Amino acid sequence: MSLHEKQNKAVQELGDAINSAIENSPVVADALEHLRRLGYEADLNVKLEIRLQEVEEPIGDTPEAVELELTEEDRRTLRRMKIRVDD
Repeated sequence: MSLHEKQNKAVQELGDAINSAIENSPVVADALEHLRRLGYEADLNVKLEIRLQEVEEPIGDTPEAVELELTEEDRRTLRRMKIRVDD
């Protein structure tokens, strides 16, 4: 497997993990249920941009550092889901 393929696989795994965390979050499920009780069906779209930045000395097969660029709306959404983002 080439380095490019490993990067793509690692990024896909990260995206899958984030998607799974949101889908399986009881906090998200509760918030969606609350909206349903109010008479609304939520259409949840989370935009995730992943950029890879090379580190000077990679450690083994550890995936490279990933930097997320979040908008203020992204940050508000994550805070409502009780997800802390360190700047």
